[in-house]
Amino acid sequence: MNFYSLHKQAPEASFKDAVIKGIAPDRGLYFPESITPLPSSFFENIEELSNQEIAFNAIHQFVSDDIPNEKLKEILGNVLDFEFPVVEIEENVATLELFHGPTMAFKDVGARFMANCLGYFFEGETKEVTVLVATSGDTGGAVANGFLGVEGVKVVILYPSGKVSDIQERQLTTLGQNITALEVDGTFDDCQKMVKTAFLDDELLSKMQLTSANSINVARWLPQLFYFLFAYKQAKSVSKEIVFSVPSGNFGNICAGMVAQKLGMPVKHFVAATNVNDTVPDFMKTGEYRPKPSTATISNAMDVGDPSNFIRIRHLFQDNFEALSENLSSFTFSDEETRDAMKAIYSDSKYIADPHGAIGYLGLKKYYETHRETYGIFLETAHPVKFLDVVEKTIPEKLSIPGQIQKVLDKEKKSIRIKTYDDLKTFLMNR
Repeated sequence: MNFYSLHKQAPEASFKDAVIKGIAPDRGLYFPESITPLPSSFFENIEELSNQEIAFNAIHQFVSDDIPNEKLKEILGNVLDFEFPVVEIEENVATLELFHGPTMAFKDVGARFMANCLGYFFEGETKEVTVLVATSGDTGGAVANGFLGVEGVKVVILYPSGKVSDIQERQLTTLGQNITALEVDGTFDDCQKMVKTAFLDDELLSKMQLTSANSINVARWLPQLFYFLFAYKQAKSVSKEIVFSVPSGNFGNICAGMVAQKLGMPVKHFVAATNVNDTVPDFMKTGEYRPKPSTATISNAMDVGDPSNFIRIRHLFQDNFEALSENLSSFTFSDEETRDAMKAIYSDSKYIADPHGAIGYLGLKKYYETHRETYGIFLETAHPVKFLDVVEKTIPEKLSIPGQIQKVLDKEKKSIRIKTYDDLKTFLMNR
């Protein structure tokens, strides 16, 4: 299958080329030329399938021209070696826990899938590829872990100084080897802008092979559809229409869920729950897309004022606002509301939610005000220990530190401070 640029000013690319390029030459995001629904029998019998079998069937049409079946099965075995449980919190409200992977965040799936794909594509190559990625929190750690030690691949991670949690920062600054962390004097939007600028810099591109590991990359974005299918598999027996509430920042996760829906997954509605960075909630009210500077919050992985993947969502619905509105609601919540939700969930269910999951819960409850008859699943995108300061100041419980977090706390942070795109370019040119 080929992928085309949403700007429509660049040649189509194979999956392999789209992954390696990251973004099209015309600055557009890549999008699959077709999404063919899976047979209804797949969904009827989904409870009998393993997670690897579900993922293979879901992703096969997008990658099969470039990755042989046996290799794809091997990659999925490497990626999906942890659990994705749906945990009931209260009647008709459950959470899909996506924090059981190596860096305890949902991004482990996309980052590891992309790392495995690039490792396969560059087997036997002499030319190195540099993976450039901006992070507002969890992406950096997941990408660093996924690509650590992958031959022929160097990773450069940009993150906003002082705007990620201590654990998140340590996960991306303590690994060494082929991973370099650049600490940017600015916001996540500044980091993301630098990455996008690098992809258009002809002088830089003539010197090195660059790709992105943000969710703009199809190999990071598409695998996220897997766990919506895993959740459906677990919730199918409830025999109610399912609503997914997704804490949303760059909107790649919820967009992948909508691709799962296009594949035929039965789902009633999606809720995009945001913090005060409310560009999309505003759009869903007015029909006008107006990016804004990002604002720092306690749910920092969603501090995004111009979400890159929202254009993919609009494209999925042919830019038909009415059709999109039937399928998507979007609500915005403050830090105070987030803390109150964390307290309420703990008080009522003894469940510890991280700030992002709490916003997903709030989005679901808001939707329930007018749609009580559904079964709601909110995504818990990171382990609460990754936001230790916020969680322990909000609920009366001391969290124990899991082993995969403890090992990074014992290591020394190493980062390089930069301020401008010129600083980034100088660093890359002189590597």
